Amino acid sequence: MAAPATAVRGGPALAVAFLAGAAVSVALGAYAGVHSPAGRPLFRLGFSGMLQMKAWLTTAAAVLLLVQLVTALWMWGRLPGVSHAPAGVAPVHRWSGAVAFVLTLPVALHCIWALGFTSGSTRVLLHGLSGCAFYGAYTAKMLGLRLRGLPGWALPVLGGAVLTSLVAVWLTSALWFFTRSGIPLT
Repeated sequence: MAAPATAVRGGPALAVAFLAGAAVSVALGAYAGVHSPAGRPLFRLGFSGMLQMKAWLTTAAAVLLLVQLVTALWMWGRLPGVSHAPAGVAPVHRWSGAVAFVLTLPVALHCIWALGFTSGSTRVLLHGLSGCAFYGAYTAKMLGLRLRGLPGWALPVLGGAVLTSLVAVWLTSALWFFTRSGIPLT
């Protein structure tokens, strides 16, 4: 039995997005693995230390990705009790994603430059893999937005991969840091 026409038509475009995302993930992980970590920050952006900067910027990016989730659900008519999204929701979706991505850049730079890719513990290994996956998923999603012929499920799945990987990054870094630094979360 032949595959549905939409799956066949979207296959090459989807493959391009997935392969590009995988290439970014592998390249980041490979570079971080062979790079000799500096062990010190390049800059702190006004924070008291590198870990504080990374934890707070990652938290801000995670909050903005939750904005992304809500606005995406709103635009696609998936919020319960809401049938129509106002015109201003799309720009909020785009800008919250762009700002979230920009907030992750100094964090990733410090992770790679100052710390490198290590597997000293399960948490650190999962954190490194999730960080690489985040940039790969982001690459795939951004390409997916511009490629024609993707199956209808592709963008929600790619967006979900971006959200899931950043939540995993946050859980294995910022949450870990906050629970060890004495900041109460309840």
